[in-house]
Amino acid sequence: MIERQLQPLLHELVGAVLAPTSALGDATGQIRPTGVQGVFHADARVLSRAELRVDDREPEGLTHGDDGPHGVRFVSLARWLGDPVPDPTVRIDRLRRATRDGLTEEVRVVSTATVGVRATVSVDLGCDLAPIEVVKSGGTAPPLEAKTGQPGVLSWSADGITVTVTGQGADVLTAGEWSTAPRLAWPVELPPGGETVLRWRLTVEDPRAVVIGPAGEPEWSRPEVSADDRRLVRLLHRGLDDLRGLRLAEAGAPQDVFLGAGVPWFLTLFGRDSLWAARMMLPLGTDLAAGTLRVLARRQGTRIDPATGEAPGKILHELRRHEFALSEHGLRLPPAYYGTVDATMLWVNLLHDAWRWGLPVDQIEPLLPYLEASLRWLGEHADPDGDGLVEYIDTSGHGLSNQGWKDSGDAVRFHDGTLASAPIVLAEVQGYAHEAAVNGAALLDAFGRPGGDRWREHAAALAGRFRERFWVDGRYGPQPALALDRDKRPVDSLTSNIGHLLGTGLLTADEETQVARLLTTDALAGGFGLRTMSTDDAGFSPLSYHCGSIWAHDTAIVLAGLARAGHRDAALGLAEGLLSAAEAFDYRLPELYAGDDRSVVNRPVPYPAACRPQAWAAASAVLLLQAATGLYPDVPGGTVRLAPLAGAELGALKVNGLQVAGRSVTVTVDNTGHATVYGLPTPLTPTPTLPTQRHPAPSPL
Repeated sequence: MIERQLQPLLHELVGAVLAPTSALGDATGQIRPTGVQGVFHADARVLSRAELRVDDREPEGLTHGDDGPHGVRFVSLARWLGDPVPDPTVRIDRLRRATRDGLTEEVRVVSTATVGVRATVSVDLGCDLAPIEVVKSGGTAPPLEAKTGQPGVLSWSADGITVTVTGQGADVLTAGEWSTAPRLAWPVELPPGGETVLRWRLTVEDPRAVVIGPAGEPEWSRPEVSADDRRLVRLLHRGLDDLRGLRLAEAGAPQDVFLGAGVPWFLTLFGRDSLWAARMMLPLGTDLAAGTLRVLARRQGTRIDPATGEAPGKILHELRRHEFALSEHGLRLPPAYYGTVDATMLWVNLLHDAWRWGLPVDQIEPLLPYLEASLRWLGEHADPDGDGLVEYIDTSGHGLSNQGWKDSGDAVRFHDGTLASAPIVLAEVQGYAHEAAVNGAALLDAFGRPGGDRWREHAAALAGRFRERFWVDGRYGPQPALALDRDKRPVDSLTSNIGHLLGTGLLTADEETQVARLLTTDALAGGFGLRTMSTDDAGFSPLSYHCGSIWAHDTAIVLAGLARAGHRDAALGLAEGLLSAAEAFDYRLPELYAGDDRSVVNRPVPYPAACRPQAWAAASAVLLLQAATGLYPDVPGGTVRLAPLAGAELGALKVNGLQVAGRSVTVTVDNTGHATVYGLPTPLTPTPTLPTQRHPAPSPL
């Protein structure tokens, strides 16, 4: 039998993160030389082992918990030490904290025994500097030989990276069997009731890194929230802590901060992920959006290159130190890879939305040439066959076969489970394109640039073509297809993608009502959130990456669209699913989880390889908060719309510290859904909208 090389599981590992560093170990605090355990710095595993022992025995783990936004505390026992009584008398607390350039650990040994305690505490270490793609594919790398010089200091180096471990007061063992598994050892002698603290530190020197950890505090506000539903408060606090740990910058531009996509595989710049996360974070300020826009603008495509997917005006998909290769999948992505069909439109839409939230004019004007280049890409390169729809195909033979947000190889399936053949025309991408054309036109008009009418006409024509080509008959009435395939046949599965069309302007009001009806069927909404594919489709599997699982950001985007369009009950149903999932995951929402029905399993089943924390999953808390408050500003237009989701079902809510045009704003919503806003900059005028439910109209088609 051929042994499969499988991606290692993540769901039970415990992490500490401060980008570009992340540490993953087991629930007892051990970092073992197996799977994806280790300390990672950007795209390399800089420590593959850190196993604590007392007298060569592993302590027995009790529990673990967060210790600040970047730390975790593990509690264990050494029951063979101390008094010979039933109660344990020697306890070990292990505090691990991620830093920008590595990691620190404190090992606190506490005795409540009536006798003295003598022991040797040790940490066995290892370093393999395995590239992240090797770890992701289930591969291994041989441990490197440690070097020692000064007392208590170990080091490893390869490929321009130097890793140093310093153990205060520790003896260092590197001879013989310890050469590739060196040990820090501390003799400990405690009097009755005594304690001691042992410390060691990991530092990484990586001058060739493409991403770094930015200095200073986060670019966004941290609002004060009181809510009847305390789950929303807990989810927000945890999400903001996680986002704080995911902040990154390019090595050559530390002033422009963006969010790395997720731990451990994607802790770097990802166009789509970084843009969506920044867009979700706009209620807390526009600085993160501005940094994200600038860093991606600097890498905007300028030439045609099939090997990288680059095209003039196109926005980057991902940035790595070196080629990212998963040989078993035939995947080889260059360090700067442009294989995404949607990031360019999302860049335009983020610029527009940041403008609406009050991004200063002097930060928008330098980005207008990049806006125009993005629109040219939409008009000249996004539609290779000239049929007026945006499509993609990997012409390199070693890039991503699917280039929307559902980018796994089996993500685009017909109702009968058959895989669609490229070129692929995704439904939600047409919505993004329509929105980008309209939003781009608004920006061009506002800043005295030509072309606004052209892009409004482009959007209108796209809406007409979508209406003609995408709507199909389904079990629950007319539905937009997931995509069109190579032969322009509608890919007729029912998926969450259609929810991304809400608010893009591509659909009429009646069409949005029908989409809302589809999104509330048990086939899509019967789990803890919104399934990526309906249970009625042959390709459905609750543990499929994109064909039946539930993604937090996908659910949040769709519920926000439903709330904005007035489909209150539909939005509240998805919000309840997301909050219930958050509670089950200790409020650190993973990238995705299984799409099992709530009537079958009473808590969400983890997806075993999901990133956690992950940027757009964490930022979903902010999008949910915005939907709850119903705050929709248009600073250039001088208005603010108030249409809260909070009220009778979600409960009363007060948020102090939202940001509109750089001013701190307070929104209160009472139990009847009546909203009040304070602190708006002059001359913005709030326009309240009473909480109403738009009931489904007769089928539009």
